[in-house]
Amino acid sequence: MGNAHGPPFAAGSSMTLTLTGLLILLVIAGICGAIGRAIGGGTQGGFLVSIAVGFVGALLGSFAAGYFHLPELVMIAVEGRAFPVVWSIIGAALFVAVIHLISGGPSRRFRSYP
Repeated sequence: MGNAHGPPFAAGSSMTLTLTGLLILLVIAGICGAIGRAIGGGTQGGFLVSIAVGFVGALLGSFAAGYFHLPELVMIAVEGRAFPVVWSIIGAALFVAVIHLISGGPSRRFRSYP
């Protein structure tokens, strides 16, 4: 049976992040995503796409670093939460490169005139 305070999995921990901390993390992820997009061949979209690519890159990069037992190179801590800057950029570049491989290349198509 559950308790009166909420589900059992949420009983011992609470994740709080202030609006300022969230905005700082979004900006860091956006910058890392933009750098990764530039290295990986670029994608269409603005800063929101860069933020998404930065967070996906942080997940992929951290997973790859853990798999190969590589150290965390540059970490930025925001309100007690660490964000892996270098692995986010590397992961974002790999993510964009894989997307280009799957989709058949960058969205910029060049025409050949006869």
